[in-house]
Amino acid sequence: MQSRVISPTKTPILAIVGHSGTTGFILKHSKQDDTAVTDLNGNGTLYIVGTPIGNLADMTFRAIDTLKHVTLIAAEDTRHTGKLLHHFQIGTPQTSYHAHNWRKRLPELLAHLQHGQDIALVSDAGMPGISDPGFELVEACAEAAIPVVAIPGATAAITALCISGLPPQPFAFEGFLPTKGRDRRDHIAQLAQEPRTLVLYEAPHRLLTTLKDLQGPFEDTRRLAVTRELTKQFEEVWRGTLAEAIAHFTTTAPKGEFTLVIAGKPPSETPPFTIEELTAQLTELLAQGLSRSQASRQLAQTTSYSKREIYQLAIALPDPPLVEDAVNQSGDDQAGESHLGDGAG
Repeated sequence: MQSRVISPTKTPILAIVGHSGTTGFILKHSKQDDTAVTDLNGNGTLYIVGTPIGNLADMTFRAIDTLKHVTLIAAEDTRHTGKLLHHFQIGTPQTSYHAHNWRKRLPELLAHLQHGQDIALVSDAGMPGISDPGFELVEACAEAAIPVVAIPGATAAITALCISGLPPQPFAFEGFLPTKGRDRRDHIAQLAQEPRTLVLYEAPHRLLTTLKDLQGPFEDTRRLAVTRELTKQFEEVWRGTLAEAIAHFTTTAPKGEFTLVIAGKPPSETPPFTIEELTAQLTELLAQGLSRSQASRQLAQTTSYSKREIYQLAIALPDPPLVEDAVNQSGDDQAGESHLGDGAG
């Protein structure tokens, strides 16, 4: 639960109330200290700091100030982040925190925070935790009632979505697809049915393979935007259909980091059945001798109703007399044929 109050000095104060009902920390915004956090338990604060995704001019004043004043910076790649820190004349020490060492590093960072030291978490580009390390550390801090504050920055997914020319909401962010095997095939087949706009990340050497893998479950005419090198000198946005994208990147070698924005599955062009029409179809199929389950399965494939919904309607229908008559008539015919056969013998 959160509550906002105004202090006598008109400095906004955000009080965060923990699960126990006691105030965990107070977040103050003032001209002297842009983001000062006072934790009532003496803990430090974990800052989730967004960094540029390519253009250093996108670095915010608040991010620079935060990185200068924390005790330690946990970086996905200290060499990469070192160049950023050098550019902005930031001398704060770093430690590595990435996908291969987070289990070892996480308790060390928690210990620093619990001793009152502030830590900034950064990734190579964008917001930490979005297809980058960070979620586990934030989760651990939340469980330990350690303050976590976001310093927003650029994100490739949102940037690409906004310039894609495709509906920006609702959308589903998928990050990187599974790289191979059945997991990849099953996941792509599932995404092909997704009505929301999709956002994917992909490396240049896998782009064409991914486009071709999408081609089977997705329609050739599915619209998409392929963006690369966002905010950088050679930023490019390619727009077209899936089939056109495959043709384009077959003759144009992919270079740079890619973000794909794909239109969601369009609604069915088949006009929806009314309940009256569905009931008439059910009655006809039952009269032909299909069971309620068989008729429900068949209609579920050609209408927007699920098999369960259709079956619930089917069991409410009376047994069609034509089914019983047809069975009896069939039995009589078979008996007559059998008698004739015996006589002929």
